[in-house]
Amino acid sequence: MLWATRTFNLRLYQRLIFAVPHNLRIKLKLSSLSVPQGSCSLDEDCDDFLPWLEQKAGAKISSVLSIGKSAYGRSLFASKTIQTGEYILKVPYCVEITPDNLLPEIKSLLGDEVGNIAKLAIVVLVEQKLGQKSEWAPYISRLPQHGEMHNTIFWSKGELGMIHQSSVYQEAINQKSQIEKDFWAIKPALQRIPELLGDITYKDFMHACALVGSRAWGSTRGLSLIPFADFLNHDGASESIVLSDEDKQVSEVIADRNYGPGEQVLIRYGKFPNATLMLDFGFSLPYNIHDQVQIQFTIPCDDILREMKIELLQRHHIQTKDVNSFNSSVESFTIKEVRSAKGKGRGLPQSLRAFARVLSCTTPEELSDLSSEATQNDGRLARRPLKNRSKEIQAHEILLLRITQIMEEYNAAMKPLAPVSSSSMCEKLALRKQIARDLLGGELHVLKSASAWLSNYCATLSSSAYHWEDIGDYRTIPG
Repeated sequence: MLWATRTFNLRLYQRLIFAVPHNLRIKLKLSSLSVPQGSCSLDEDCDDFLPWLEQKAGAKISSVLSIGKSAYGRSLFASKTIQTGEYILKVPYCVEITPDNLLPEIKSLLGDEVGNIAKLAIVVLVEQKLGQKSEWAPYISRLPQHGEMHNTIFWSKGELGMIHQSSVYQEAINQKSQIEKDFWAIKPALQRIPELLGDITYKDFMHACALVGSRAWGSTRGLSLIPFADFLNHDGASESIVLSDEDKQVSEVIADRNYGPGEQVLIRYGKFPNATLMLDFGFSLPYNIHDQVQIQFTIPCDDILREMKIELLQRHHIQTKDVNSFNSSVESFTIKEVRSAKGKGRGLPQSLRAFARVLSCTTPEELSDLSSEATQNDGRLARRPLKNRSKEIQAHEILLLRITQIMEEYNAAMKPLAPVSSSSMCEKLALRKQIARDLLGGELHVLKSASAWLSNYCATLSSSAYHWEDIGDYRTIPG
């Protein structure tokens, strides 16, 4: 069986290794929208890496890839022509690093609250401490060093201020806080083995967690660092992913398109927005088709029906996998790009529109009608367009006003991030400003698409005969 992911488990996203039945592999969509890559610049420091790994594995790992350097850092390039559907690497499980590599004397000291991220980070720290005595030294020594990573946990308070408008700002703070909590949970165990881990600092642990979070894949075996495979860089449009063959005990990658000699070979870590890419990997894309934005709505404190609305929302809260369900007076919703201003509004969650319909109610009778309608149907609240045209328009104008306000905040935040020619600006800050621009620009693009759809929806209702039964098919729209 084949399975596969990649990322921190502190978030919903994870870089997975997908398991796919053998007879389905040839049916995978083998195409990519990757942009052509520049020529290969071989990394002479890594000439001996693949031979070392293959010797350790006792098996051939790749005959078509070589390690080089690109604008993304260390990368893998085609050393010869690669055909679509061809296996480009196979890394045996025996040369992958997992929490099972943790020394028994350390494992016995860790409590149940210590997760796989922290455990694998400790494995990395131990191997780093062993230096050239480590059996993994050729791999560990080639991982990014302190100061070379740009995940948001390494951003200063001022740098995080550049993305204050985005939900990523708080997520970065929460992520850093969780790592600190994990560090203090494992600190007593580290101090029990002072000759090996006694001088490990919080910064050391945070760096190791970032290495694991950005390079490890999640699979049926938990988390795995996969040497050589983790030199592959990300293309959100690629169909190539890391697969795990449980029968053959290998992780493998299949090319999703043809590559000529010298072309950089890319895979997809996951369908991640820039928010995830910068939080967990330390980079962004100028245009990311998977971008999304989180917005919050609250029921105003001066709303005379506030308590009734809160009770109604909570009563009809359905425990599902939908992250946009109701549960309080403050709701967070995830908006994705609305591809067409004249379509059904896919990208705007139905739960967001429902919340706005509840907000627009001004009488107890209107709330009672919404409750009765939900009970008579599938239990979901306010998913049908309101029968009163002016109320339906008002509900969506509430959304439009809020999104317009957020767009203005984003535009203001992006002005100081405009590119400037300055030799005095350090390379690190310039790069992080670019990442911030990509994040805010992508989220602003999503907000603009939602605004365009809402404007068109309200205009359509205002200028045409209104039959609520005809306003889209709410049952076919996710959310």
